Amino acid sequence: MKEGSTPIRQQYLRIKRKYPQAIVLFRLGDFYETFDDDAKLASRELDIVLTSREMGKGYRVPMAGIPYHALDNYLARLINRGYKVAICEQVTKPGE
Repeated sequence: MKEGSTPIRQQYLRIKRKYPQAIVLFRLGDFYETFDDDAKLASRELDIVLTSREMGKGYRVPMAGIPYHALDNYLARLINRGYKVAICEQVTKPGE
Protein backbone atom coordinates (compact mmCIF):
# COMPACT_ATOMS: atom_id res chain seq x y z
CA MET A 1 0.00 0.00 0.00
CA LYS A 2 1.39 3.40 -0.90
CA GLU A 3 2.49 5.35 2.14
CA GLY A 4 0.29 8.34 2.81
CA SER A 5 -2.71 6.87 1.00
CA THR A 6 -6.13 7.83 2.31
CA PRO A 7 -8.26 5.59 4.55
CA ILE A 8 -10.67 5.16 1.62
CA ARG A 9 -7.81 3.93 -0.54
CA GLN A 10 -6.62 1.52 2.13
CA GLN A 11 -10.13 0.12 2.61
CA TYR A 12 -10.66 -0.23 -1.14
CA LEU A 13 -7.39 -2.13 -1.55
CA ARG A 14 -8.27 -4.50 1.32
CA ILE A 15 -11.60 -5.28 -0.34
CA LYS A 16 -9.98 -5.67 -3.76
CA ARG A 17 -7.47 -8.17 -2.33
CA LYS A 18 -10.38 -10.15 -0.89
CA TYR A 19 -12.25 -10.17 -4.23
CA PRO A 20 -9.52 -9.96 -6.89
CA GLN A 21 -11.69 -11.41 -9.69
CA ALA A 22 -14.51 -8.91 -9.14
CA ILE A 23 -15.02 -5.33 -10.20
CA VAL A 24 -15.31 -3.51 -6.88
CA LEU A 25 -17.97 -0.78 -6.78
CA PHE A 26 -17.39 1.32 -3.69
CA ARG A 27 -20.22 3.59 -2.47
CA LEU A 28 -19.05 7.14 -1.78
CA GLY A 29 -21.92 9.54 -1.24
CA ASP A 30 -24.24 9.53 -4.25
CA PHE A 31 -21.93 7.42 -6.42
CA TYR A 32 -20.46 3.97 -6.70
CA GLU A 33 -16.82 4.45 -7.63
CA THR A 34 -14.25 2.01 -8.88
CA PHE A 35 -10.52 2.50 -9.17
CA ASP A 36 -7.37 1.39 -10.97
CA ASP A 37 -7.80 -1.35 -13.60
CA ASP A 38 -11.43 -1.86 -12.56
CA ALA A 39 -12.10 1.79 -13.43
CA LYS A 40 -10.51 1.38 -16.85
CA LEU A 41 -12.57 -1.75 -17.52
CA ALA A 42 -15.83 -0.19 -16.25
CA SER A 43 -15.22 2.93 -18.32
CA ARG A 44 -14.77 0.85 -21.46
CA GLU A 45 -17.61 -1.63 -20.84
CA LEU A 46 -20.17 0.89 -19.58
CA ASP A 47 -19.16 3.84 -21.76
CA ILE A 48 -18.63 6.08 -18.73
CA VAL A 49 -15.96 8.70 -18.15
CA LEU A 50 -12.57 7.62 -16.86
CA THR A 51 -11.07 10.26 -14.62
CA SER A 52 -8.85 10.19 -11.53
CA ARG A 53 -9.14 10.81 -7.82
CA GLU A 54 -6.54 11.97 -5.35
CA MET A 55 -5.81 9.20 -2.86
CA GLY A 56 -3.02 10.83 -0.93
CA LYS A 57 -0.72 13.80 -1.24
CA GLY A 58 0.22 14.03 -4.91
CA TYR A 59 -1.11 10.52 -5.52
CA ARG A 60 -3.90 10.04 -8.08
CA VAL A 61 -5.50 6.82 -9.30
CA PRO A 62 -7.82 6.09 -12.26
CA MET A 63 -11.47 6.36 -11.21
CA ALA A 64 -14.88 5.83 -12.81
CA GLY A 65 -18.22 6.29 -11.11
CA ILE A 66 -21.92 5.71 -11.57
CA PRO A 67 -24.83 7.37 -9.74
CA TYR A 68 -26.22 5.18 -6.95
CA HIS A 69 -29.74 5.37 -8.40
CA ALA A 70 -28.51 3.87 -11.71
CA LEU A 71 -26.74 0.89 -10.12
CA ASP A 72 -29.23 -1.76 -11.28
CA ASN A 73 -28.83 -0.82 -14.94
CA TYR A 74 -25.03 -0.76 -14.88
CA LEU A 75 -24.80 -3.85 -12.69
CA ALA A 76 -26.96 -5.85 -15.11
CA ARG A 77 -24.76 -4.76 -18.02
CA LEU A 78 -21.59 -5.95 -16.29
CA ILE A 79 -23.10 -9.27 -15.18
CA ASN A 80 -24.56 -9.92 -18.63
CA ARG A 81 -21.05 -9.47 -20.05
CA GLY A 82 -19.68 -12.11 -17.68
CA TYR A 83 -18.11 -9.93 -15.00
CA LYS A 84 -18.30 -10.53 -11.27
CA VAL A 85 -19.07 -7.44 -9.20
CA ALA A 86 -18.51 -6.75 -5.50
CA ILE A 87 -20.70 -3.95 -4.15
CA CYS A 88 -19.47 -2.12 -1.06
CA GLU A 89 -22.09 -0.02 0.70
CA GLN A 90 -21.25 3.02 2.78
CA VAL A 91 -22.13 2.55 6.43
CA THR A 92 -21.20 6.03 7.66
CA LYS A 93 -21.49 9.46 6.13
CA PRO A 94 -18.36 10.74 4.33
CA GLY A 95 -15.97 12.39 6.74
CA GLU A 96 -17.14 10.47 9.80
